[in-house]
Amino acid sequence: MTEPQGLPLRRRILAVISLSIGALMLMIDATISSVVLPTIATALEVEGSATLLVVTVYQLILAMTLLPLSAVGDRIGYRRMYQAGFVLHALAGGLCLLVDSLPALILVRALQSLAAAAAMSVAVAMLRQVYPPQRLGSGLALNTIFNASGTALAPVLGGLIAAYTDWQWAFVAVVPLSIISLMFSRALPDPVPHEHPFDLRGAAMCSLTFGLLIAGLEGTVHTNYLLTSLAVMVAAGVSAWFLVRHEKAEAQPVLPVDLLARSDLGLTTLATFLGTIASMIMMLSMPFRLQHGYGFSVGEIGGMMAAYAVASLMFAPLAGLLSDRIAVPLLCTLGLLMASIGMAAVALLPDTSPSHFDVAWRLWFCGAGFGLFFSPNARFLVGSAPRARAAAAGSLFTTTRMLAMAFGATLVAALLAMGLGTGPTPAIVAGVIALVTAGISASGLRQTTTAVT
Repeated sequence: MTEPQGLPLRRRILAVISLSIGALMLMIDATISSVVLPTIATALEVEGSATLLVVTVYQLILAMTLLPLSAVGDRIGYRRMYQAGFVLHALAGGLCLLVDSLPALILVRALQSLAAAAAMSVAVAMLRQVYPPQRLGSGLALNTIFNASGTALAPVLGGLIAAYTDWQWAFVAVVPLSIISLMFSRALPDPVPHEHPFDLRGAAMCSLTFGLLIAGLEGTVHTNYLLTSLAVMVAAGVSAWFLVRHEKAEAQPVLPVDLLARSDLGLTTLATFLGTIASMIMMLSMPFRLQHGYGFSVGEIGGMMAAYAVASLMFAPLAGLLSDRIAVPLLCTLGLLMASIGMAAVALLPDTSPSHFDVAWRLWFCGAGFGLFFSPNARFLVGSAPRARAAAAGSLFTTTRMLAMAFGATLVAALLAMGLGTGPTPAIVAGVIALVTAGISASGLRQTTTAVT
């Protein structure tokens, strides 16, 4: 079968604008909450560890719905799913202005997360339709730039909002980007619904499995019912067993067991999972350490945290381009080693009064390392999957990252609850996880290439 040659140039440019602005918005929305959590805790008079539920629930909804929604997108067409996500996100953004309690904030953020999942579930698959095969690598690199830009802007934007206006605006500020992406979305590839039946049972079991898993993890930290929480996690394991057994018999499984069965893609997914946990621990724990441990203001924290994201912005697209010429194992392993060194330096911050530069250069080193790791890792996972499974591969990558973010948030909450979250312990834990991930990358990706076909 001949590989499609992408959209005509003028329409391609408009489609790229829609997808790029959408990627920028989604990454800002997914990460902006971390820098304002201490402010939310103070404003709503709740414990800092409780505010992490805002992050965890957002990531939980993404993890539960990305794969099922990608399968729905296969049925109704990618463009329709993408547009529906942004419409819902804009509507939910307006509701954020009415929030005055933690439960209400969690509910509205869950709605925004569902909207983000609808758009994310099909975005990568549309990239493979927008670009001709010989330009797909450049397209993925450009998308990485906007993803990294969103991560870079989020702490700065969140810090400014928390310093100069009500914290609710942190969750509304990206709505104009949703509207811009919608304006250009008509140029996206025309919907091509597929005829294969929707795996409703698999979708339900997939959501149930991820939901039980995260609920059990959260219960171990935020409730006093440890045995009940452990029982929920066991139920998640049982559900996962039945899910995999069911999906193996499906031609178009919601959970892409066909992709995970490949050793290269399976190990790449595992490396993505562990690497994301390490980076999430750093991103969520540092604002608490900087504010409660050192007494920095919210604005100062946003500026210092931006060093991490700026480094990712610099290195992620560069790594994507270099992966055409340099083996993925070398790039990924080098990036993880850099991140580990950066986290060791963070752990060794002086006990009192570090300067802005002392903090920023350490976070910059961490961000550079993770940027060097994630970009080629993602490109290999997405580009190596069969074109017909593009949406599943893209959602697998995003689901893995979202699930890992939820795990990371739970670990940070546990460390905060134990009184270890505002010291060097989170950086040490994250550094050890990054070193383990480096070993997986070095051994599991040894024979792979990152050529996108």
